[in-house]
Amino acid sequence: MVEVLFRLPDGSERRVEVAAGSTLLEASREAAVELEGACGGSMACATCHVRIDEAWFDRLPAASPEEEDMLDLAPDWRPTSRLGCQIDLDETISGIVVDVPESSLLGT
Repeated sequence: MVEVLFRLPDGSERRVEVAAGSTLLEASREAAVELEGACGGSMACATCHVRIDEAWFDRLPAASPEEEDMLDLAPDWRPTSRLGCQIDLDETISGIVVDVPESSLLGT
């Protein structure tokens, strides 16, 4: 199992454990974080934009050129921004901390 901590814009936190091989987008759904993910994880939008905590960012594989292109569309982009649908979770990053920007939540 892989543990993920989501920090929400209102200051609350949601912790979840998911099976290795899940994506960060899938983990957000398990944690009842209303991360939009409008394209269902096909990397056709930037609505699952998240920010990885700096302590964890360099532990992830680099974003693909396609992901970088999609991140250009993300409001509130920061240097640690990633698309949740492109981050595969495994035991090596168990405990990862993820900030969810207001602009990525459903209904905002």
